[in-house]
Amino acid sequence: MIHFLRLIRPVNLLIIAVTMYSFGGYLDYVYLDESQGEMLIQTFNFFLLVLSTVMIAAAGNIINDYFDVRADRINRPEQTIIMKHIKRRWAIVYHWILNFVAFGIAIHLGLASDTFWYVFIHLLSINLLWIYSMQLKRTLVIGNVVIALLTALVPVLVGIYYQDIFRTVILEEAYPFHLNNYQYFPVYIGLGLGLFAFILNWTREIIKDMEDVEGDKVLKARTIPIVYGLQKARNISIFFILITMTLTVPVVWFWKTGFVVGMALLPLILSAFSAIFSMLILFKPLSPKNIKIADLGIKLTIIFGMILPLFWIFQILN
Repeated sequence: MIHFLRLIRPVNLLIIAVTMYSFGGYLDYVYLDESQGEMLIQTFNFFLLVLSTVMIAAAGNIINDYFDVRADRINRPEQTIIMKHIKRRWAIVYHWILNFVAFGIAIHLGLASDTFWYVFIHLLSINLLWIYSMQLKRTLVIGNVVIALLTALVPVLVGIYYQDIFRTVILEEAYPFHLNNYQYFPVYIGLGLGLFAFILNWTREIIKDMEDVEGDKVLKARTIPIVYGLQKARNISIFFILITMTLTVPVVWFWKTGFVVGMALLPLILSAFSAIFSMLILFKPLSPKNIKIADLGIKLTIIFGMILPLFWIFQILN
């Protein structure tokens, strides 16, 4: 059992769940009057949405390790699980069971909400994770973009869930900025968070590729560090971090207009510090230790950014 848990990476799955409940909690407080006091994150369907998303991510982790056994024996031999603790055929069985149950949940959610989005996104994610692990991971740029895009879909799914329920709600009095269709506010915020998640996860994928150069060469992968070298890969990572920090300017503008105050700024500040920390580490000599530390810094940046909506609740309560 312990080896199965290590295989599906429970910490990463917990981050996904916390992200979804954090964003959902914020939208609940925004829409509390319209929902007549019922918090949608407490409903069974929202739990099912989180569960299905986590199960697809777990299945993706399994199939990724399934196709990466040879590389993992070189990059991280002490963490290799498939063939060492779990047989390959059982890994495939676990993978398909998780995906089958998750897709069944997506069908239920689609029928309950009268929308095709859950089935479409879940089916897209399942297939892209398989293709990514089997082939795209070893292709230049495309592999990084695919996994970053799938990560970005996590907050978007929550936005779709709330938009389907509150598609006619107007929030003109609640916020100082203006959108053409306030009823799509949950999706807009989900896309905004997804954009940050996309860029930061793309950055982290490049840094992880910098860690895994030797193993990826065995698989004849065409990653950015292998094709262009570690120095250029580092420069690209730093550039993406700078882009992310630049995109925080609109959030600072919201702060000036009273949208984000006090404790609501804490995750943003922590995220900025961890991003700057990673960037400074990347300026140091590219040793395996420094690359690993930079990877951890970007991971913390993502975590702080994803719990940002939870702290926005402080603004609403105050």
